[in-house]
Amino acid sequence: MPVETRRPILAILGTRFVDFDVERRVVGDVEIVSGPGRDRTEVLEVAGRADVILAGAAPRFDAETLGSLECRGIVRLGVGVDTVDFDAARRQGIWVSYVPDYGTESVALHAVTLALAAVRRLPMAERHLLAGGWGFAHLRPLHLPRALTVGVVGFGRIGRRTAQMLAGVGFERFLVADPEVSEEELAGSGLDAAARLTSVGEVLAGSDLVTLHAPPPTHGPLLGGDELSTMRAGSLLVNTARGALIDTDALVAALARGRPAVAALDVFEPEPVDASVFASVADQVILTPHMSWYTEETELELRRQGAAEARRILDGERPLHPVVTPEEEPV
Repeated sequence: MPVETRRPILAILGTRFVDFDVERRVVGDVEIVSGPGRDRTEVLEVAGRADVILAGAAPRFDAETLGSLECRGIVRLGVGVDTVDFDAARRQGIWVSYVPDYGTESVALHAVTLALAAVRRLPMAERHLLAGGWGFAHLRPLHLPRALTVGVVGFGRIGRRTAQMLAGVGFERFLVADPEVSEEELAGSGLDAAARLTSVGEVLAGSDLVTLHAPPPTHGPLLGGDELSTMRAGSLLVNTARGALIDTDALVAALARGRPAVAALDVFEPEPVDASVFASVADQVILTPHMSWYTEETELELRRQGAAEARRILDGERPLHPVVTPEEEPV
């Protein structure tokens, strides 16, 4: 009698997808299971027997959770892979990969949108008008982009594209902090000669608008009270990268002192954020719910690329974008 083999199981955790038609078209004949994956119990209940897991931002894979899984691979649907214990995954023989280049345009667009809204103080103007006010005296001073210096912390794909978009609407002077970027790479980015590489400290002290695109910090926030105090009075701060880059309590205190004067944030630590922490500085913040990555086009590309990585792992192939190679696999 023929030996009956079970269909591979693909678990999809922590997403807002209303169906999995995209994944089925890419992955083929597999059993798909799904759930929120908000804690270890939920992860194991849904994905305990899965062969591959596609994971959104919420599921966490610590050593104990990984030790209870049967999977061959975890594909992070996004660029952040700090939700997985790399060493434990390697010991367990689990591939970990991610989707690195799906959201560049949408995140950069959102960063620029937040920056321009902050430069023109649009939410503050709207709140004043809805409260019965008129005029713009309370918004002074406002400046044209060419009068402002932009500081870019992190000059990977998203940071670079954000700077290029900002240059397209009239910003001319750029300070860039990124230890991985060379002078030649900066010169080839399309920004003019007014762009130069420098330190994070000089970016903070010398910029009117600072936009963050750095990876997750390894030892505490990148911007705490000391760092924020060095920002220019009246400056603007945009964060579409990682909430953990900024100490929230220190930011609220810094906003009260006007350094920075406005913070435009799409990411928080933790998430979802308790927005009441910003109540005392509500007129100085622009807050969006971690939506910078999203457009219909971006979501479709993310799903296709993530499912393709899952298919490679199921087929016994090396994924395109591994961050963890199993110990038994040749490196």
